[in-house]
Amino acid sequence: MTNEGTGADAGKPRVPPLYGLVLAGGRSRRFGSDKAALQIEGRALLERTIGLLRPAVETAYVSVRADQVDDALRSRFPMIADELPGLGPAGGILAAHGRHPQAAWLVLACDLPGLSEAAIRILVQSRDVRTAATAYRSPADGLIEPLCAIYEPATLARFQREAAAGEGLSPREFLSGVAVHMLEPTEADALINVNTPADLLRLGK
Repeated sequence: MTNEGTGADAGKPRVPPLYGLVLAGGRSRRFGSDKAALQIEGRALLERTIGLLRPAVETAYVSVRADQVDDALRSRFPMIADELPGLGPAGGILAAHGRHPQAAWLVLACDLPGLSEAAIRILVQSRDVRTAATAYRSPADGLIEPLCAIYEPATLARFQREAAAGEGLSPREFLSGVAVHMLEPTEADALINVNTPADLLRLGK
């Protein structure tokens, strides 16, 4: 028998648990060294990002390639290894969904040195479980920023089905075709990712 809820709870959408995922499986080819290990404010960028994420979620993981599971930095944190190599961010997101399909996932890129606790808090407080995802608008191009976003479980299940059918593996393209609760960024540098040392210098980090 299903409990539909009574009184004030009747009709309210179920709120799945929120887990966190930091994508740290990239090869940092354009940067020339491991971006996860960059020292920002006296800490490795990965450590800083995990530190910002943990208070906002029930549990936080680092997304890694299979050959990174013994990495000294990444192995300090709970990890989820890509099950299918070469898929980029989609591989990490889908592996996380496969591990905990009942959860919504707050997904963060590892290369956001300007990301703040406030930006994450606003994202979580603005979460709308009635939509497929909650995400910021990218200040770079005005489009959806898929790597600082909350994906609901049903959304990830659909993404998994489409990926299995070979219908594309771009999180941004996928989110552009579903209902997203879009937020305007309140901090200019919070969503600026660094791909080269010059990007880091421009951010003053």
